[in-house]
Amino acid sequence: MTQEPPLTAAEKAKVALLTARMCKRSLAGEDVHLGDLQRKVDHILDGAAKRAEKKPR
Repeated sequence: MTQEPPLTAAEKAKVALLTARMCKRSLAGEDVHLGDLQRKVDHILDGAAKRAEKKPR
């Protein structure tokens, strides 16, 4: 299991909103496409990972 990068408050809120939208869409049925929302979450996590790599410890 990979460790998730630390997220800012804004990133956490965006991920929570996108997750809620995915849940709402999934209520419509199993055939609903969620890929666009999943890509947005992945993009946020990638940005956080890049920021964490740049940050000196």
